[in-house]
Amino acid sequence: MESLVKKPDYLIASEIELIYKNKVKASERPKIKGAHQAYRVLIESWNPDEIEFREVFKIMLISRANRVLGIYEVAKGGLTSVVVDVRMIFAAALKANASALILAHNHPSGQLVASQADKNLTDQIKNAGDILDVPVLDHLIVSSEGYLSFAMEGLI
Repeated sequence: MESLVKKPDYLIASEIELIYKNKVKASERPKIKGAHQAYRVLIESWNPDEIEFREVFKIMLISRANRVLGIYEVAKGGLTSVVVDVRMIFAAALKANASALILAHNHPSGQLVASQADKNLTDQIKNAGDILDVPVLDHLIVSSEGYLSFAMEGLI
């Protein structure tokens, strides 16, 4: 016979449900073969009114077939920086069942140069990805006129 005494809320476990839904057929998703294709897809997701106004950090979620599962905006910052929570990156990656990631952020100044903070953050995210078996393939710094690829520059 069950007790009629109500259990405190902290003793009740929340139900967690993992679901993956995608409205785009796998064959219709863009295939990423390198930094240039990644930049072309990413720049379409950027708000042209913000690219020279504030830093925004995004991730491109990649399937095992190198197709784009989606682009997730992780954080928005100010003129010179953006605060990125690495846990939010991998929460999105794991929920989307991503096999790999491409990181991206813009520099409102338009300068396509990686700062030490950019390099440190990339290393931190790459290390977390290695542990979770979700590799970071590249990190792009984007502007309306071009991009810098960490992979092409040997920074990743």
